[in-house]
Amino acid sequence: MTNADPMDRQPVHDDYERARSTFHRLLEQATDADLARRTDGTRWTNKQLLWHMLFGYMIVLRLLFLVRVFGRLPDGAGRWFARLLNAATVPFDLVNYLGPVGAAKVYGPRRMAARFDRVTGRLDRRLAAESEAALGRGMHYPVRWDPFFQDFMTLADLYRYPTQHFDFHHRQLTLDEED
Repeated sequence: MTNADPMDRQPVHDDYERARSTFHRLLEQATDADLARRTDGTRWTNKQLLWHMLFGYMIVLRLLFLVRVFGRLPDGAGRWFARLLNAATVPFDLVNYLGPVGAAKVYGPRRMAARFDRVTGRLDRRLAAESEAALGRGMHYPVRWDPFFQDFMTLADLYRYPTQHFDFHHRQLTLDEED
């Protein structure tokens, strides 16, 4: 399945840069006590949630491959795969929670910031190189895994996803931000 609407890429590039700048500012201004504080609405600390926000961008790099595969298969294959993943929501939720708990012990603020730069840079470059036909290709997603996953998303939708995820979780941080 494909979507023939052309994508305006500049807003996505701008959103990546805004998120990158915000991420750096959050990490630079946060004290160790700030990073250890619980977030609003999650079981994570601020540091763990910041890593999860970074991971939202990292996972898109992996999902790009899946869209390229399932976007070329019959629609039924993608629906079957999405149903299978939805059935695995409970173990996914556990891994999704424990991943940031462990990663935050390994990744300090400087390392997280550097990784954020590398990941958003790769996404920027890949988005710039995508053909319109590729951006219109899509696949079915496990809608129970994330509130921003739709039943069917194009590659263009997938490039927009990590900043939606970032912005949602940014509101849950309990860091004292300076404007």
